[in-house]
Amino acid sequence: YHHIAAEKGDPYLLQATFALRDPAHIRRFAEGLQAMIDRHDILRTALVWEGLEQPLQVALRRVELSMEQITLAPDGGDIVAQLQNRFDPRECRLDLSQAPLIHLAFAEDSENQRWVAILLFHHIALDHTALDVMSAEMLAHLQGSAAQLPAAMPYRNYVGQARLGVSREQHEAFFREMLGDVDEPTLPFGLLEVQGDGQGIKEVRHALAADLCQRLRTQARQLGVSAASLHHLAWARVLGSASGREDVVFGTVLLGRMQ
Repeated sequence: YHHIAAEKGDPYLLQATFALRDPAHIRRFAEGLQAMIDRHDILRTALVWEGLEQPLQVALRRVELSMEQITLAPDGGDIVAQLQNRFDPRECRLDLSQAPLIHLAFAEDSENQRWVAILLFHHIALDHTALDVMSAEMLAHLQGSAAQLPAAMPYRNYVGQARLGVSREQHEAFFREMLGDVDEPTLPFGLLEVQGDGQGIKEVRHALAADLCQRLRTQARQLGVSAASLHHLAWARVLGSASGREDVVFGTVLLGRMQ
């Protein structure tokens, strides 16, 4: 939705930056990425929706890594910053209809005697946990131990689990029952229909106690709920204060990897 609604850029386009020694390491890194694409069908998927009754996610049998070399001038400032600015998600976007939904760009940083690379990937194909798995498998590939990796789980297993046993009508009936008495939306600070590219957002950070995570998990176990439930409750309290309502409704995503 946000990809289509955004006039430019994509709020779900993410990037990771790497420093590499020389072009030979760039090639090995790219070969590792290609191995990941070959290994995991989720990395070979594209989304198609135009002219169709419903959007479809298509897994292709073979996909080549999209990559490019960028020439950046040293007098233009820090090479990493230049590369990140060039592929700023507020201005840049990937074509979701073209697999893979990752793109590798790299440039020489002669002043620091290295090469820098930026990996663009779309959140629809990779999230933080998946990126951690991919990073570990990339390391195994670079170290020559990829043959010891366990068999990759087919993406169709998750698709089957997500679509198993519950019809659209049952989903609709559930939410009608749960939300039938809601007569107005929860609007923090009275804001409605907010569309933007994130440029106007200001961040405020507050350091929390280092042991807070463990204390939350301990409290959750004592209550017989998940730590996520406590986080949802805390967010509901925030929304209640910001909207002036005691009963709040907000969306969340439950993703069980079943593994």
